Amino acid sequence: MTRRVAFLVFDGVTLLDVSGPLEVFHQAGRLGHPYRTALVSPDGGTVTASNGVALADTAAPRDSREPLDTLVVAGADHLAARGPDAHLLAAAERLAGPARRVASVCSGAFVLAALGLLDGRRATTHWRHAPTLALRHPGVLLEPDALHVQDGRYHTSAGISAGIDLALALVEHDHGAETARTIARELVVFMQRPGGQSQFSTALATPAARGDLLRTLTDAVLADPGADHSLPAMAATAAVSTRHLTRLFQAELHTTPARWVERVRLDRARQLLLDGHSITAAARLSGLGSDETLRRAFARRLGTTPTEYRNRFTTTIGPGAQAGETPEHLPSRAPENLPTRAPDRLPATNA
Repeated sequence: MTRRVAFLVFDGVTLLDVSGPLEVFHQAGRLGHPYRTALVSPDGGTVTASNGVALADTAAPRDSREPLDTLVVAGADHLAARGPDAHLLAAAERLAGPARRVASVCSGAFVLAALGLLDGRRATTHWRHAPTLALRHPGVLLEPDALHVQDGRYHTSAGISAGIDLALALVEHDHGAETARTIARELVVFMQRPGGQSQFSTALATPAARGDLLRTLTDAVLADPGADHSLPAMAATAAVSTRHLTRLFQAELHTTPARWVERVRLDRARQLLLDGHSITAAARLSGLGSDETLRRAFARRLGTTPTEYRNRFTTTIGPGAQAGETPEHLPSRAPENLPTRAPDRLPATNA
């Protein structure tokens, strides 16, 4: 059976949101599981992606005559910045209605949320846009660390390349894990990437304190995470009781003092690792103290280990491929056993 998949695109769309999942469905067809894919835009014709590439001859929603199996709504920065326009929403609503399942990549979730399709449902989006989605659409049960989420017939994914993870999951639903595994090997990607998307974030994901007292205190923690920032020490600095300080953190930052300080220290530890510090030094300088405390914080909040994080994000140059080497010096044969699933790991928690 050939399944028909439509990608909803528009001016300013992120090209990889489209081309990544498209390639997954193309590879499935090569394995004998055909998908008939089409690009659909609100008015049809040519649309221009954010990087300037033109997507020509897109169809209009009114031209759709065949039953649609899957709708994939691609993303773009402007969907989060100013929201989807009425024209795009009308096109999405028309296509989503009869589809067996509806998916979004990155900020495409803003389109589904604006239509009310995600109210009361679990969903995700790019980590950078997650606070905006939560604020604008409080009815969505947001999972900001997930790479992709399914709730009923709705599938949402994190930013950009996570569209590949989403498409692999859709193919696995349709044709089984072995088909998806074969495609993952061909594309040289993981079936299930280690860790959640929080490991890609470069900014402390917490709102600024509103009051002067708490803002002064949090600025001091950010300036020197390694100092003594126990609850009694911070309360003494702020000249308030520990109970009152805890209430301020809950009211303004929606967390406890200890959890907030740990997030600051983890953010500093991540940067120290990328700057070349050892795990022991990163733990000490960030204020987390010991290697074991650092490992626990990484496992709990990022779903990975300090060593894995450093290996993934320190450099693009792998072993045996040092800067300045020419292609002749690189290995000529791909490894026979490409990993296709993440190693077992501790689940991340939303502390």
